[in-house]
Amino acid sequence: MTFLTDEQAEAYARFVEAPSQTELERFFFLDDADRSAVAKRRGDANRLGFGVQLGTVRQLGAFLAEPVAVPTQVVDYVAGQLGIGDPSCLKTYAGREKTRLEHQWEIARLHGYRDFASAEAELSTWIGDRAWTTGEGPRALFGGSVGWLRERRVLLPGLSVLTRLVAGARRPRARRHGCPRRR
Repeated sequence: MTFLTDEQAEAYARFVEAPSQTELERFFFLDDADRSAVAKRRGDANRLGFGVQLGTVRQLGAFLAEPVAVPTQVVDYVAGQLGIGDPSCLKTYAGREKTRLEHQWEIARLHGYRDFASAEAELSTWIGDRAWTTGEGPRALFGGSVGWLRERRVLLPGLSVLTRLVAGARRPRARRHGCPRRR
């Protein structure tokens, strides 16, 4: 993962700062269909947790291992839309891991997100083709890969998985075309 800066690695599929108002409105706004899905949850903590996870996957392209590890502005924005007077109730959401996972599965199903494994081969081909046709380096290919996955609603894999794929997909293409191997 040496081709990523520390800042790039830290920002991958995480909140490093609070979203702007524009980002809150773009990713965390709950439309009627979202509100209908949220309303099926019992209790304020579950409704708020579901809404926060929905916005999180929209913005980051991944679900957080700790779904409550979001900026306060996110929690307040979603709670305001849901009429939840005490946003601190979100702290109890992580109490039952199965609930969190069930919510993730439902959000993925409702919004067409799919697992990385279903797109890995296609992405690998895209990376190789892009590296060959553009000459982009691994940082640009990594960023392009994240965009490619998000556009197709593929959940981002772990950082090391994607960095290995970017690094590995470039080598065979380069060797096949007679380019010297970089070390």
